[in-house]
Amino acid sequence: MRLSIKKETWPLKAGFAISRAALTHSYIITVEITVGAHTGRGECEAHESDVSYLEVVAKEIESVRPFLKEGFARRDLATLLPAGPARNALDCALWDLEAKQSGERIWDVVQISMPSAFATAFTIGVDTPENMAGVASENADKSLLKLKLGAGDNLSRVRAVRSAAPQARMIVDANEAFSFPELVQFADACTEYGVELIEQPLPKDADDELVAYRGDIPLCADESCTNRRSLPSLLAKYAYINIKLDKTGGLTEALALAEAAKRCEMGVMVGCMVGTSLAMAPAMVVATFADFVDLDGPLLLGNDRSSALQYDGDQICLPAKELWG
Repeated sequence: MRLSIKKETWPLKAGFAISRAALTHSYIITVEITVGAHTGRGECEAHESDVSYLEVVAKEIESVRPFLKEGFARRDLATLLPAGPARNALDCALWDLEAKQSGERIWDVVQISMPSAFATAFTIGVDTPENMAGVASENADKSLLKLKLGAGDNLSRVRAVRSAAPQARMIVDANEAFSFPELVQFADACTEYGVELIEQPLPKDADDELVAYRGDIPLCADESCTNRRSLPSLLAKYAYINIKLDKTGGLTEALALAEAAKRCEMGVMVGCMVGTSLAMAPAMVVATFADFVDLDGPLLLGNDRSSALQYDGDQICLPAKELWG
């Protein structure tokens, strides 16, 4: 097995903000694992806003090189690396390699039905109500809009977007920015605007208050949900979890987490960091189990990879074999 690690910086199409950071670039690591004539690829985002993490994550990936020998399997990664971006890139590269070696599509390898396409949310970064309404108006044909929220008058943001895109479904993501009283007040006030889901309202290490939440809009865990070990602590606080491969450490754990969540009767969202089509493709396998799909990362970039995913309105077509899987 030959391992290649490439550190990449991808500029965003425009500035994009969440509650804790303003993003201008995506800091990505691409991994290639080659056996004979076949090469599997995987991608991770090292950090949402800190370029120095490219070196940190690259060193984590490099630490696995001595173990990449004949017979190395995905299950071995869990003993070598914790859940996180480094393991994700390697895990997805090994899935891609297996698909290419077998000559099968990834859905055949995983043994689930191959869909034709998925509808994805379109994400609007936190901004003034007027600016968010402008983005919403330009994307009013999308079936599902996801609003990033933060400090300030979030209800005005919701109201402005609803006015600009009256037919779109809407979910919101606070990225840990609320207090519990703020959440209760916001949820009560915005029910009339058709908000279907509130994602990660409180900080991940301070969300125990959510056991007392009685609002009509269900809550979704993002930062609080990493892998299967985090699931039991979420059951009394959230109705949904957001599965991201950079958190779970790859497709292997993401699929196991999705199945565990369904057994617990929790809803599933599959989400993403800001990445290229190579990062979205393996997450599309998880989308088979998802109630909400949020895989619009490439739409925020200035450009994408060759053999990129094709977005037709809010529909994502399946990845080409040349891209992944």
